[in-house]
Amino acid sequence: MTVVVGWTPDARGHAALLRGAREALAHREDLLVVNATTGTAAVDDRFAAASDVTDVQALLESLGVEAQVRQAVVRDVPGELVAVADEVGASLLVIGIRHRSPVGKLLLGSTAQRILLDARCPVLAVKAAEAPGR
Repeated sequence: MTVVVGWTPDARGHAALLRGAREALAHREDLLVVNATTGTAAVDDRFAAASDVTDVQALLESLGVEAQVRQAVVRDVPGELVAVADEVGASLLVIGIRHRSPVGKLLLGSTAQRILLDARCPVLAVKAAEAPGR
Protein backbone atom coordinates (compact mmCIF):
# COMPACT_ATOMS: atom_id res chain seq x y z
CA MET A 1 0.00 0.00 0.00
CA THR A 2 0.99 3.64 -0.20
CA VAL A 3 1.03 6.64 2.10
CA VAL A 4 0.19 9.83 0.18
CA VAL A 5 1.34 13.22 1.48
CA GLY A 6 -0.16 16.50 0.30
CA TRP A 7 2.98 18.65 0.40
CA THR A 8 3.59 22.37 0.03
CA PRO A 9 6.94 24.14 0.55
CA ASP A 10 6.00 25.65 3.92
CA ALA A 11 5.77 24.67 7.60
CA ARG A 12 2.47 22.80 7.13
CA GLY A 13 3.88 20.84 4.22
CA HIS A 14 7.06 20.02 6.12
CA ALA A 15 5.08 18.71 9.11
CA ALA A 16 2.92 16.55 6.82
CA LEU A 17 6.01 15.29 4.99
CA LEU A 18 7.81 14.21 8.16
CA ARG A 19 4.71 12.48 9.55
CA GLY A 20 3.99 10.77 6.24
CA ALA A 21 7.59 9.51 6.08
CA ARG A 22 7.30 8.20 9.63
CA GLU A 23 4.04 6.39 8.79
CA ALA A 24 5.49 4.88 5.60
CA LEU A 25 8.53 3.60 7.48
CA ALA A 26 6.50 2.24 10.39
CA HIS A 27 4.13 0.31 8.11
CA ARG A 28 6.72 -0.52 5.42
CA GLU A 29 4.72 1.18 2.71
CA ASP A 30 5.55 3.28 -0.31
CA LEU A 31 5.47 7.06 0.01
CA LEU A 32 4.02 9.34 -2.64
CA VAL A 33 4.50 13.07 -2.13
CA VAL A 34 2.06 15.24 -4.08
CA ASN A 35 2.56 18.97 -4.64
CA ALA A 36 -0.75 19.95 -6.23
CA THR A 37 -1.39 23.64 -6.79
CA THR A 38 -3.60 25.94 -8.80
CA GLY A 39 -0.87 27.81 -10.63
CA THR A 40 2.77 28.59 -11.10
CA ALA A 41 5.14 29.97 -8.49
CA ALA A 42 4.45 33.49 -9.74
CA VAL A 43 0.80 33.12 -8.74
CA ASP A 44 0.71 30.34 -6.15
CA ASP A 45 3.42 30.14 -3.47
CA ARG A 46 2.43 26.54 -2.75
CA PHE A 47 3.96 25.49 -6.08
CA ALA A 48 7.35 23.99 -5.22
CA ALA A 49 10.44 25.10 -7.10
CA ALA A 50 12.79 22.45 -8.46
CA SER A 51 15.18 23.18 -5.58
CA ASP A 52 12.36 22.52 -3.07
CA VAL A 53 11.68 19.14 -4.67
CA THR A 54 15.40 18.29 -4.61
CA ASP A 55 15.55 19.25 -0.91
CA VAL A 56 12.54 17.03 -0.13
CA GLN A 57 14.06 14.09 -1.95
CA ALA A 58 17.35 14.56 -0.07
CA LEU A 59 15.54 14.80 3.27
CA LEU A 60 13.54 11.64 2.63
CA GLU A 61 16.67 9.81 1.49
CA SER A 62 18.44 10.85 4.71
CA LEU A 63 15.51 9.36 6.66
CA GLY A 64 15.78 6.11 4.72
CA VAL A 65 12.52 6.59 2.85
CA GLU A 66 12.17 5.94 -0.86
CA ALA A 67 9.55 8.23 -2.30
CA GLN A 68 8.09 9.45 -5.52
CA VAL A 69 7.32 13.17 -5.84
CA ARG A 70 4.57 14.36 -8.19
CA GLN A 71 3.68 17.91 -9.09
CA ALA A 72 0.38 18.85 -10.67
CA VAL A 73 -1.18 22.16 -11.63
CA VAL A 74 -4.93 21.66 -11.31
CA ARG A 75 -8.09 23.63 -10.74
CA ASP A 76 -9.16 21.56 -7.73
CA VAL A 77 -6.36 20.77 -5.27
CA PRO A 78 -8.48 18.81 -2.75
CA GLY A 79 -10.01 16.83 -5.61
CA GLU A 80 -6.56 16.04 -7.00
CA LEU A 81 -5.26 14.76 -3.66
CA VAL A 82 -8.32 12.56 -3.19
CA ALA A 83 -8.03 11.29 -6.79
CA VAL A 84 -4.35 10.41 -6.35
CA ALA A 85 -5.10 8.60 -3.08
CA ASP A 86 -7.81 6.61 -4.90
CA GLU A 87 -5.54 5.95 -7.89
CA VAL A 88 -2.79 4.35 -5.79
CA GLY A 89 -5.08 2.69 -3.25
CA ALA A 90 -3.61 4.75 -0.45
CA SER A 91 -3.73 3.38 3.06
CA LEU A 92 -3.39 6.92 4.43
CA LEU A 93 -3.49 10.51 3.17
CA VAL A 94 -1.47 12.99 5.25
CA ILE A 95 -2.11 16.73 5.02
CA GLY A 96 -0.86 19.78 6.86
CA ILE A 97 -3.41 22.10 8.39
CA ARG A 98 -3.49 25.62 9.78
CA HIS A 99 -5.80 27.36 12.18
CA ARG A 100 -8.52 29.45 10.53
CA SER A 101 -11.28 31.45 12.06
CA PRO A 102 -14.89 30.39 11.47
CA VAL A 103 -15.38 33.44 9.23
CA GLY A 104 -12.26 32.56 7.23
CA LYS A 105 -13.61 29.07 6.66
CA LEU A 106 -16.99 30.43 5.60
CA LEU A 107 -15.56 32.92 3.11
CA LEU A 108 -12.73 30.84 1.66
CA GLY A 109 -13.91 27.27 2.13
CA SER A 110 -11.73 24.63 3.68
CA THR A 111 -9.37 22.49 1.66
CA ALA A 112 -8.72 20.23 4.65
CA GLN A 113 -12.43 19.79 5.30
CA ARG A 114 -13.07 18.74 1.70
CA ILE A 115 -10.24 16.22 1.84
CA LEU A 116 -11.43 14.83 5.17
CA LEU A 117 -14.98 14.40 3.86
CA ASP A 118 -14.19 13.17 0.34
CA ALA A 119 -11.25 10.79 0.86
CA ARG A 120 -12.06 7.08 0.92
CA CYS A 121 -8.94 6.28 2.96
CA PRO A 122 -8.08 7.54 6.45
CA VAL A 123 -6.76 11.11 6.54
CA LEU A 124 -4.21 12.32 9.04
CA ALA A 125 -4.28 16.10 9.53
CA VAL A 126 -1.00 17.37 10.98
CA LYS A 127 -0.45 20.78 12.55
CA ALA A 128 2.82 22.58 11.95
CA ALA A 129 4.81 23.55 15.00
CA GLU A 130 3.84 27.03 16.09
CA ALA A 131 6.39 29.79 15.95
CA PRO A 132 7.92 30.75 19.34
CA GLY A 133 5.93 33.42 21.12
CA ARG A 134 2.58 32.43 19.61
